[in-house]
Amino acid sequence: MKSTQNIKIAVDAIVFGYSKDDGVSILLIKRKYPPFEGKWAIPGGFVLDNEPLEEAFQRELLEETGVKINYLEQLYTFGDPKRDPRKRVISVAYFGLVKSSQFQKLKASTDAAEAKWFNFAKLPKLAFDHRRILQMAIERLRSKLTYQPIGFNLLDKKFPFSDLEHLYATLLDRPLDRRNFKKKVMALGILDELNEKAKRSGAGRPGNLFQFNKATYNKLLKQGMHFEI
Repeated sequence: MKSTQNIKIAVDAIVFGYSKDDGVSILLIKRKYPPFEGKWAIPGGFVLDNEPLEEAFQRELLEETGVKINYLEQLYTFGDPKRDPRKRVISVAYFGLVKSSQFQKLKASTDAAEAKWFNFAKLPKLAFDHRRILQMAIERLRSKLTYQPIGFNLLDKKFPFSDLEHLYATLLDRPLDRRNFKKKVMALGILDELNEKAKRSGAGRPGNLFQFNKATYNKLLKQGMHFEI
């Protein structure tokens, strides 16, 4: 059976940022050219003929935002024939969570007129099918909380337990049972309680600081865990 293809391969890089003050944000670019000129979108673009997918998302992310991230996790492949009005485009999406304070100097170029962090709950209208892509990435990120520890590279080296609680509550977009959450986290063995007090903020006695037990954390990161939140 004779087959003729005219298909392009693209990559999209969904970068979630987290900070204690701003919560969860998403890195977006404003498109410089049609289609969807002037609309916000997930950073990404077409893969070069001799380019590995991982190198493609790194290149596109750097070109369009000035951000350099060596590793993102592959999310899904999106292939609806009508997802791009120009031609048939299959997109391989990648996603990851970073400390947004380390990536504040954004620099848009090539196909991007602007790059900007947007609050998780206040996103603009997105081009293409990027709202669907982003929603799938959000669901995947939330599901990861149940089988993989998150926070090692997002919190300060030493932090009050309330910072970890805030991180999880923000990612899940709901309040947590504080006592039950702390009991379950401590049972994992990924935190060491330090004989150091957090800085006082408001009324009440300041609690102790914590830090991640790197060996246990990395072990659970590789083996996985079961964590009902």
